[in-house]
Amino acid sequence: MKELSLHILDIVTNSIDAGANLIEIEVKADTKKNYLRINIKDNGKGMSKETVEKVTNPFFTSRKVRNVGLGLPFLKLAAEQCDGFLKIQSEENIGTEVTAEFKLNHIDRAPLGKIEESISTILNFHQNFDLIYIHDVNGKRFVFDTNEVKEILEDLSIRSPKVLMWIKDYIKENIDKI
Repeated sequence: MKELSLHILDIVTNSIDAGANLIEIEVKADTKKNYLRINIKDNGKGMSKETVEKVTNPFFTSRKVRNVGLGLPFLKLAAEQCDGFLKIQSEENIGTEVTAEFKLNHIDRAPLGKIEESISTILNFHQNFDLIYIHDVNGKRFVFDTNEVKEILEDLSIRSPKVLMWIKDYIKENIDKI
């Protein structure tokens, strides 16, 4: 994938498919320590130890529709090609945490991309879950929480096109300020 935000979209979709109703995404960049870390944590059904060991194999998938699962293997490859790593922690009936770290200034590191579009896409196509997005650059943080947005909206749907456009603009504007 050309943008890391598309990997995030893929992993969050997996979280929702696993029954998660709370997903936390943190993107953290530290220019002094020279890393970019993406951490995605959910409270879905989790995976067994055996599944975690197999999940980065492109020929393993729990899906019944196709025989390959490329999301996590591609993310692992992208991280390792940039002197980084992929770590997966999961416990059945508790949830899963995926951490990918990249050398920030590595020439082959894909850009983060349009994370605001990935988040608005997730919110548009899935419902009945809450999402917290944290963007941290050298300790300056921006936090987006769907619970806060839903409280403000009252009876208006978070999936409304106008609301999704506002969310997309709000996230981009605040990331740009960091």
